[in-house]
Amino acid sequence: MARKPRIEFAGAIYHVLNRGNYRSDLFDSAGAAQAFVDCLFEACERMGWRLHAFCVMRNHYHLAVETPRGNLVSGVHWLQSTFGNRFNRFRGEHGHAFQGRYQAILVERGRHLAQLVNYIHLNPARAHVVSLEQLGQFRWSSYRHFLRDRGERPAFLTCEDWLQATGGLPDSPAGWRSYHDQLVWLMADDVRLKEAAFDRMSQGWVYGGEEFQKQMLVEFKRMTKAEDWGAGDLVELNRLEWQRLLEAGLRALSRQKENPKLALKSAPWKIAIATWLKQRSSVTNRWLTEKLHMGAPDAVSRYVSETVGGQNIASQYLVNKLTTKVRG
Repeated sequence: MARKPRIEFAGAIYHVLNRGNYRSDLFDSAGAAQAFVDCLFEACERMGWRLHAFCVMRNHYHLAVETPRGNLVSGVHWLQSTFGNRFNRFRGEHGHAFQGRYQAILVERGRHLAQLVNYIHLNPARAHVVSLEQLGQFRWSSYRHFLRDRGERPAFLTCEDWLQATGGLPDSPAGWRSYHDQLVWLMADDVRLKEAAFDRMSQGWVYGGEEFQKQMLVEFKRMTKAEDWGAGDLVELNRLEWQRLLEAGLRALSRQKENPKLALKSAPWKIAIATWLKQRSSVTNRWLTEKLHMGAPDAVSRYVSETVGGQNIASQYLVNKLTTKVRG
């Protein structure tokens, strides 16, 4: 049976979750859990995601993630494959780290998103990994990050939308104390948890009100009837972003008038721009080879790996220059 296509559009919010292969304890050590969080944060930077909440448990993870560029599929593919490769190299293992296809449940903004965030933040307490009093100290959760000063959080970690839907709470120490009180109140009564729909957070394909569900059903039907199930506009949106970044990078290195065809395939400035673009977006090797004339797509991966690994000092110097000079 063919897999159902993902519904992707700019600004969509999802509950993304997956488990370790064969339901094994994939994140059974602090190092493994932190490695996944590091990959998640890299993915948010690359894909331009807004991360509303996350939690990493021993054998699974939960994300409440918004995709302003409509790039869920490429983003989660990068996240899971990158973590899987790093995990296998570290453990000396082979095979898939995750148990197959991840779930991606569309979520309505507002009250439903706020309920999902509560569900994600309470996961460690409900699984008796930590007590409610220790919840803010659980290392692999967005809740711990939110309790820090705003200046210490990653820029992509966002809470304004769902705090507003949680009684209009402010992003302040007093607001977070009130939020914690609400979590305690929820956990104090099984009836409240049931009313909060916690038993439905990981089921189905959409979580929201009746009108939102109807709207998403129409969107799904439109996509499945389209030649590429509606993804063409999202591909074009991503390509426009890649082109914008490429032009900004060329200007920063004073290469905007350069003809890439006349330069070496492995010219340091080409490798630097390719590395920088791959660190900031979902750009493909094929697109980079077409724009920068770098040879086979596999060569791009090799050049980038060598630069990131410190084997190409000239290109790494230019990557640092790009990171410093180009903002946004």
